Amino acid sequence: MQRSIMHACKCVFMFLGLSFVCGIGFADTYPSKSIRLIVPFPPGGPTDIVARPLAALLGERLKEQVIIENKGGAGGSIGADLVAKSPPDGYTLFMGTVGTNAINGSLYKQLPYDMTRDFTPIALVATAPVVIVVNSSDKIKTLAELVSEARLKPDTLAYGTAGNGTPGHLTGALFESTAQIKFKHIPYKGSAPAVTDLIGGQIPLMFDPIQSVLPHITSGKLRALAVTSKTRSPLLPNVPTVAELGYPQFESTAWWALFAPAKLPEPITKTLRIDTEKVAQSAAFKERLGNLGVQPNTDFKESLASFQTSEIAKWARVVRDSGATVD
Repeated sequence: MQRSIMHACKCVFMFLGLSFVCGIGFADTYPSKSIRLIVPFPPGGPTDIVARPLAALLGERLKEQVIIENKGGAGGSIGADLVAKSPPDGYTLFMGTVGTNAINGSLYKQLPYDMTRDFTPIALVATAPVVIVVNSSDKIKTLAELVSEARLKPDTLAYGTAGNGTPGHLTGALFESTAQIKFKHIPYKGSAPAVTDLIGGQIPLMFDPIQSVLPHITSGKLRALAVTSKTRSPLLPNVPTVAELGYPQFESTAWWALFAPAKLPEPITKTLRIDTEKVAQSAAFKERLGNLGVQPNTDFKESLASFQTSEIAKWARVVRDSGATVD
C-alpha cells in the first residue's frame, strides 16, 4: 500500500516536472509561426487604424508576422467571441476596445463571451478622448453655457451620437449624471451622418470620439467645448478638459488593448506584454498613428486587468442609469 502511494507521488512529481520543462521549452520557442490579430471591426475604422501599426511593429519584435483579420459585427462581439473560443497558445490575439471589453457586458443581454473570464489581458495600447462639440455658429461657446442651457430646457437639448451604447452616447449619459442635467439623445447609424447634421444645424450638440470631429474643428465648422480625457489632447491644446471646468472626477476615453484567450501560459503572456509595451512606447508607433487624436499609452504602472475592472464598473453604472440597451 505504502509502495503504491510512493509510486503515485513519484509519477505526479515527474508529470509536474515534465510539464514545467515543456512549458519552458514552449515559451523559449514562441513564436515559431505567424500570429493572427483579430480586429472586431471593419478595415479603416479607429480600431483597425490602431491595430495595423501595432501588428507591424510587434511582428518586428517577435520576429514573426502578426497578421490582421477583420471580423466585424454585433458591436465587436463576433470577433471577441471568436478569440474567446480560440486555443490559448499565443497565436490568436485580440484588439479589444472599451466596447468589447468594458461596455458590452452591460449593454447586451445575451453576450456570447465573458469580458474578463474568457481573456488574458496583455497591455493597454492607446487611448482617445471624446470631444463635446457644437456648431461654430451656435450661441453656446463654453461648457458652462451648455450646462445652463440644459438646465433651462431639460430633456430638449439634443445630442447626436454614432448609435445606442457607443462611447459618445454613454459619455453623454455620464456627463448628464455628473452635471445633473438631462439632454435628449438622438442615435444615428454611425458617426458620419450625425456629424453632417451637426454641421448642417439639424442637431445642436455631439459627444464624439476625437477622430471623427477633429477635421471639422480644425476647419472651423465645429467648436470644441471640452475633451473628456484626464489631460488635454496634444492636437487640441487650447481645449480644456471637463475635469478642469468644474467636474474633477470626470473622465471618459475610448481605448484599445491587446488581449489573448483565457489561460494563456504566463511565459508567453510576459513575452507579449513586454514587447507590446515597448511598441506602445516607441516613436515609430506614435508616428504611424498619425494626427488622428489617438495617443499611445506610455504609462504601464497600472495593469490592464486592474484598468479593465474599473472601466467595467464605471460603464455598468452608466448603462444602468441611462437605460441603454441593444438587444
